[in-house]
Amino acid sequence: MKTMKTMKTYAMIFILTLSTILVQGQSHKEANSKTTYPTSYNTVKVDGLDIFYREAGPKKAPTLVLLHGYPTSSHMFRNLMKDLSSEYHLIAPDYPGYGRSSQPAMKDFDYTFENMSIIIEKFLGKLNVDTYSLYLMDYGAPIGYRIFERHPERVEAFIVQNGNAYKEGLTEFWNPLRTYWNDYTIANGKALEGFHSLEGLKWQYTHGVQDISKVSPDNWHIDLQHLSRPENNEIQLAMFYDYRTNVSSYPKWQKLFRKHQPPTLIVWGKNDIIFPAEGAYPYKRDLKNVEFHLLDTGHFALEEKGDEIANYISKFLRKNLK
Repeated sequence: MKTMKTMKTYAMIFILTLSTILVQGQSHKEANSKTTYPTSYNTVKVDGLDIFYREAGPKKAPTLVLLHGYPTSSHMFRNLMKDLSSEYHLIAPDYPGYGRSSQPAMKDFDYTFENMSIIIEKFLGKLNVDTYSLYLMDYGAPIGYRIFERHPERVEAFIVQNGNAYKEGLTEFWNPLRTYWNDYTIANGKALEGFHSLEGLKWQYTHGVQDISKVSPDNWHIDLQHLSRPENNEIQLAMFYDYRTNVSSYPKWQKLFRKHQPPTLIVWGKNDIIFPAEGAYPYKRDLKNVEFHLLDTGHFALEEKGDEIANYISKFLRKNLK
């Protein structure tokens, strides 16, 4: 009898173990059943300029337009696009003078945030993209908010990652830029050139991160390759100077936030000195539907917290897009 009981016990353990393995196997299969889409690399003509862009995901899915910051390009979204391609149609352009897009001479092109927003709006028109959510990072915020200003009905949601729309976010780091805005001289511009040196680029990627080994050094070397083109230094200084027009537009954009109330996901690297967390909180004043996350990382939060951000975006858009 004792032997029979022992055998029954072993049989029950075997059955339970087998059931657990089958359930885990099914869960693993389901977790990996999503179809992932490769990223394609394309160029389209906009006002005679070659605008390079990355694209991934099914075109019938909701569109997320990824707007990069200074001093980088659509390269910053390379991993996020893979992570979200099973659910969303992702488009990430390079602005003129950045990444692989054309760099027209300054005498032929106005390097301003207003003009950049016009080019990107025309770019979306070329791709027949009529409605979209916007991922707004650094320079991508004022470019995206200008597009929103002209066509609020087209914007379904905001994902804001270290992108400012409030003066609270312009702390003492910005003092050299304020000096340049108030006194537009060669000397004051020269003081800002270190931001797009190799050391300055590396600092932007690594300051405030928890584990530098997670940040690929390819980032700053790829950026430097594009920033080292003839006249690009002057282009960056022109954009630095024009940033003052964004600050004066903040009240107008805040009013639009209050009026149109786009659902907004904040995913902000809280250790960023350039756009510190002080600039994240004020969005709550004007927007009612805000999901808010401060992440323990720096300026380029996707480098260290990309998986976490992708997960937040996926859940947020599923919940807020009809």
